[in-house]
Amino acid sequence: MVERVPDDQKLTAILKAMSDPRRRELLTLLVQHGPTRVTDLARHFDVSLNAVSKHIKVLEAAGLVRRRTEWREHLIEPDMGPVREIDRWFQDLRSIWAQRLDALDELLETEPDDE
Repeated sequence: MVERVPDDQKLTAILKAMSDPRRRELLTLLVQHGPTRVTDLARHFDVSLNAVSKHIKVLEAAGLVRRRTEWREHLIEPDMGPVREIDRWFQDLRSIWAQRLDALDELLETEPDDE
């Protein structure tokens, strides 16, 4: 059974997951290098393998990465779907501000000069 999560809760989970610089770096590494083993990811950090695994679990819970198994290897790979959701949200914000600025331009153009 697929559990539906309201969009604002998904966005909150994604942004919380990305609030940590180490998790952002993990996601960046995955996007740059493709599917990678946890042990190979951990080599990039001065923390324990367990700590890196916990960060990956947070990214998984937010839907930013997936874990898949090939034979005996467990690979972590990025999922860009949630990133596109964030991008859409920012586009909506930009659109709102563009509309407001357009309205302000119209108002300023119709206002008589005081000169």
